[in-house]
Amino acid sequence: MTLVTLPLVRLPVLFLAGLLLACLLPCGPVPAGAASADGLRVTAVLDGDTLELEDGRRVRLAGIDAAKPPRNANPADGRVWPLAEAATAALADLALGRRVVLHGPAPTDRHGRLLAHLVREDGLWLQSALLVRGLARVHTRPDARAYAAELLAGEETARNAGRGLWRSRVYAVRDAADPEEIFRDRDSFQLVEGLVLAVSKSGGESWLDFGADWRSDVTIHIGRAAMREVTRAGVDPLSYEGRRVRVRGWITLRNGPMIEITHPEQIERLEREPASAALRRSGADDESWDDDEGEDDLE
Repeated sequence: MTLVTLPLVRLPVLFLAGLLLACLLPCGPVPAGAASADGLRVTAVLDGDTLELEDGRRVRLAGIDAAKPPRNANPADGRVWPLAEAATAALADLALGRRVVLHGPAPTDRHGRLLAHLVREDGLWLQSALLVRGLARVHTRPDARAYAAELLAGEETARNAGRGLWRSRVYAVRDAADPEEIFRDRDSFQLVEGLVLAVSKSGGESWLDFGADWRSDVTIHIGRAAMREVTRAGVDPLSYEGRRVRVRGWITLRNGPMIEITHPEQIERLEREPASAALRRSGADDESWDDDEGEDDLE
């Protein structure tokens, strides 16, 4: 088992014993304040990031997307989706029959599920455990943004080690300098890295361009509502000009491929080589995960 050194966090006394065990497992720091009396038992695991509690409520693990079959997959055709099955099996192994504590505001999504962080009775944080195994990607949302830094650290651990979905070309980080490739990824959630060549601001909005021609290159758009959140986070989009960034979001087409920013956690500033270039140079690709492995569904 690979041991991961974890930063210390301030936890209630109830969870100190659980944290000792959690530090021996491949997961990140437990969300502070996650303790409660006994929690609720997990009675069913529906997929790699959705489960059901003993009181009948369904919980969608906030801040991540586990590997899943594509939206157009037909369950009746009998096709196996290895990463999706691995993610579901991992969550079942981690949570089924165990007591968990819901942490965070836990809003309800459009499917009637709670969006929450879940901590097992022994202190294991389920989101982080899935991320560091390479069975999920970080996918924060305006109503599910908590612990983004810790989630991203767990994802990076798995990506750098080439675990799970990071061995598949389907989930590889895309190169922002290749708009034709990203064009083919339209209507899907992707991670894109590149050098921001130009930033423009007008009317309370911002555009970050990765190419010389805004009519065809890859662009990040930050609308007025998102700009308020970005400003509140102390970030000036102009500071991204000439910087390498990683952005995650849905690929749409508007004068070339575009990612719409809804909250600041979607953008990371990088100071190193893009993961896509490193992947191409090393030729890393595990043949056990083929190119038809599923994309995450829109929530």
